[in-house]
Amino acid sequence: MEAVMRLPGTLRAALGRWLDQPRVQGLVIALIIVNAILLGLETAPAAMAAAGPALRAADGLILAVFVIEIAARLYVHRAAFWRDPWSVFDFAVVAIALVPASGPFAVLRALRVLRVLRLLTMVPSMRRVVGALLAAIPGLGSIVLVLGILYYVFAVIATNLFAADFPEWFGTLGRSLYTLFQVMTLESWSMGISRPVMEAFPYAWAFFIPFILIATFTMLNLFIAIIVNAMQHVNAQEQAAGADPQAGLQRELAAIRAELAALRRRP
Repeated sequence: MEAVMRLPGTLRAALGRWLDQPRVQGLVIALIIVNAILLGLETAPAAMAAAGPALRAADGLILAVFVIEIAARLYVHRAAFWRDPWSVFDFAVVAIALVPASGPFAVLRALRVLRVLRLLTMVPSMRRVVGALLAAIPGLGSIVLVLGILYYVFAVIATNLFAADFPEWFGTLGRSLYTLFQVMTLESWSMGISRPVMEAFPYAWAFFIPFILIATFTMLNLFIAIIVNAMQHVNAQEQAAGADPQAGLQRELAAIRAELAALRRRP
């Protein structure tokens, strides 16, 4: 009887080891890439006319593999599955594809391509980049607030100065904000906006140049600095975690002992 009770735990452990094998992980990554290509081909009328049913069948088959993989991971990790943000993300993007893409849910058909984002969770280097970006959000939020204040100040000044002569660009606060965003991206800011304004206001350069120096160059460098710092912090944490493999092995052994003790206590 005790052996029968241990069977589900043994099966779960064996399935977990199988899912963690590099060849299984590589197969899932390959299927994600193939699925991305198929979804791209489905947007081409010529491809759909030539092999539409085959493309849809291949897409459905790959989706079935993804569903089986997620179900297997749920069986292996149980409640721990939902405590892992990457696993929850995988579950969400696969679940979206299972919603019937008809009627009010027709828009979800376009969201099937989100399955490609699973590459971010499967490839360790990509996962590190995403983790660094998420870790940088608090610092980036502070910069966004500072940039928002600067935008508001410059937009109010631009509206007061240029609204009468250039209402299509600076007629309202909203238009001024959008125009300044265009200027920040350096999209036709000189010939398209700055020089026409300078024809009516010769000293308008004293407004545009400081705005570009602050909003474009200074803030952009601050964004880059925070992201680079976050990536260095994530890499340092990973190196620290991998510096003591004996400690990691001891933690795994402790977890195995805890599972065995729990199985023995079962009636």
